[in-house]
Amino acid sequence: MNIKSNNHPFVSIVIPMRNEEKYIQKCIESFLSQDYPKDKFEIIVVDGLSEDNSVNIVNGFRKNHKKIKLLKNEKKITPIAFNIGIKNAKGDFIIIFSSHGFAERDFISENIKLHLEKDVDCVGGTIITIGDNLQSKVISFAQSSIFGVGNSLFRISQKAQFVDTVAFGSYPKEIFNKMGGFDESLIRNQDFEFNHRIIKNGGKIYLSPTIKSSYYARSNIWKLVKQYFQYGYWKVQVLIKHFDSFRMRYLIPPVFILMVIILGVMSLIYTGSTNLFFGLIFLYLSVILYASMTIAIKNKLLYFTILPVTFIALHFGFGLGFLSGIIMQIKEIVITVLIKRPNK
Repeated sequence: MNIKSNNHPFVSIVIPMRNEEKYIQKCIESFLSQDYPKDKFEIIVVDGLSEDNSVNIVNGFRKNHKKIKLLKNEKKITPIAFNIGIKNAKGDFIIIFSSHGFAERDFISENIKLHLEKDVDCVGGTIITIGDNLQSKVISFAQSSIFGVGNSLFRISQKAQFVDTVAFGSYPKEIFNKMGGFDESLIRNQDFEFNHRIIKNGGKIYLSPTIKSSYYARSNIWKLVKQYFQYGYWKVQVLIKHFDSFRMRYLIPPVFILMVIILGVMSLIYTGSTNLFFGLIFLYLSVILYASMTIAIKNKLLYFTILPVTFIALHFGFGLGFLSGIIMQIKEIVITVLIKRPNK
């Protein structure tokens, strides 16, 4: 098939799922109501041995919609789910989506339109982060702010542009034949790593705000900390594989944490360090309070009570995860050296 001459190529939506009974129904419904021709796409849900009602919900849809496939992911790891879905997809284009979100009605058509117009290897849109309780709403605002997530363009940008990665990417299926699948050793950041491989091999990734989808933020602060700890930890693993993907912004949270620890210890020993320690803390908290108040004034003042803690969770979660990733790599290097050291 000459894809460029086909205005409606067949599309496969790959959705990994594990224990998503709260969100999977709305996710599937959002694709069943797409404005794209109904006979030109399929929905592939790859379940990681869910222990709730997720599978029953999907099977309920399958009774009336043959376009929905349900596959099993025995190892319960996201990139493995992606690869299972891709292997079983019959689409000319494949969209990777999340069971924790939902797509706007023109999501598929906008993806395909840009593929045909731009002739790029991946397209994606700006994600609208939303919440369904007080904490998750506050988290969604923090994740949509520059102070919270830096220049993570797929979260904050309203400008069409070429980027280094997107979330919920859309790809021509042939790119997986060329690049291979997602790296199954990465629990997190597997989409970033795959997109980096595309760029490294001369490909292009295009972000457009016309591609719209929503994603539910974590329901509470503790879950947010765990999420961003994993982001930081697995970012180190990606950098080990592709150091050329390094961006200076990755160092800001871990370096800040190290400065706090070092100055805190030094202030116990040298009184001259006390002012630097408290000055750093004061500056950080001042910026957090300013950013929190700015968001709260635009939305609800009630959010101000949670926003400062949310920003701290984002920064320290990622920073501590990043430092843990480095420590783990140093540990593995030391163990390897000791094992290889000849006995005397």
